Amino acid sequence: MDQLLSVEQAAELLGTTVRFPRRLVAERRITFVHVGRHVRIPRSALEEFIHQGTVEASRSAAS
Repeated sequence: MDQLLSVEQAAELLGTTVRFPRRLVAERRITFVHVGRHVRIPRSALEEFIHQGTVEASRSAAS
């Protein structure tokens, strides 16, 4: 089973405030799980979110 992170733990992993992962959940931009009344975010969902936002460096052509 994938590790489930609290919103606070997700924010710490992303290096953001708690507001950012809460917004991701509210906008349904990231997978999340309701555990009773608590919201948990699977670690794999955060890793996928980071992967999708990664921009590879490109080499510019020499002039």
